[in-house]
Amino acid sequence: MSDRIGVALESVRRRGARVVVSFIATVSAALLAVIPVLLIAGASPLAAGRALINGSLAGKSPLAETLVSACPLLLAGLAVALAFQAGLFNIGVEGQLVIGGLTAGAIGAKLSLPTGVHLFVALAGGATAGALWALVPGLLKAFRGVHEVITTIMLNYIAFSVSLFLVSPGGWLVAKTQPSATEKVKPTAELTRIWGDTRLHSGIIVAIVMVAFLWYFLYRSPAGYRFRMVGANARAAAFNGIRTPVVTVQALCMSGALAGLAGAVEVLGVHRRYFDSFSPGYGFDSIAVALLGMLNPIGVAASALFFGMLRAGSGRLQIDAGVSRDMITVVSGLVVAFVAGRAALEQVLTDRRRRAEAALVQARAEATLTAAAQLHALAAAHSTDAAAATEPAEP
Repeated sequence: MSDRIGVALESVRRRGARVVVSFIATVSAALLAVIPVLLIAGASPLAAGRALINGSLAGKSPLAETLVSACPLLLAGLAVALAFQAGLFNIGVEGQLVIGGLTAGAIGAKLSLPTGVHLFVALAGGATAGALWALVPGLLKAFRGVHEVITTIMLNYIAFSVSLFLVSPGGWLVAKTQPSATEKVKPTAELTRIWGDTRLHSGIIVAIVMVAFLWYFLYRSPAGYRFRMVGANARAAAFNGIRTPVVTVQALCMSGALAGLAGAVEVLGVHRRYFDSFSPGYGFDSIAVALLGMLNPIGVAASALFFGMLRAGSGRLQIDAGVSRDMITVVSGLVVAFVAGRAALEQVLTDRRRRAEAALVQARAEATLTAAAQLHALAAAHSTDAAAATEPAEP
């Protein structure tokens, strides 16, 4: 038992070390690469860095805003990472997040339930709506072979149109006094603020719980092993008895549920009502969050915190350093570029290592054959000499 625990801990340590090294290297490369862009824009990199730190970490309020921004990015990043682990690219997280937020906002505003129950129903409703929104791409992928990138992108725009229709003037869910929004959610459905007068809410606890759950699910459960097996090699998984269509549907639905939960947490914890444009692109940014975290739940948490810092500090970046808030988008793009470059470099190094190992094996095999041939020749010569020595001499 102790040996198994030791092996498990060693595996966790190695995986964690790889994620940490990759995370630090990618972030450092992206921040270094943005320095020339800042210089071209006429800004001081040191002033920009100072403004970013002051706006995201220097004090109670900036730190709280960093965590508030990181919360939906973390849940949405987990959604992308889970799909990637199963070999799927869920680019529809933004649409699933919108549908989840819309559903949670409607439940919070329209229903009257006891405290605790109301909040649970609203969160569960948001997660369920996100899962159902991802069900159609999952079924089409599993049973008709339609690529999930196409279907999830299409459903993004359908989600945006549904949201606009329901909360536009005259829509079924629009508030009487607030256009493009639902009524405020009832106090029984609100996520409570947990840090004084800041906006930090208990949704951050939900996000941390989801990190722990997803890590255990992926790396310590049979179902998670099946997800990773299908993601690594779907044909090999099917050959070993794993029903890949079922795993595909499950993975996309679970991914959609996490995305819907991200929208629900943002609506119930920050805005306290659903706005048509409540998401500034969390679902799209979550792709970079997941890639930077190497699809590992703990790495995704660190990545979400980094992007939360960028979002929270962008205001001070523009005010103090004179750098546009759009510079955050540049950093996100550089992160994705360096993640892709890292993957390509790893592939090149892996191919080179395999060729070197193959050449070494071949050289050893040739050396073994040469040694065997030499031994065979020596044995034959020895046998000949022995035979000559035992022959009787002629009279």
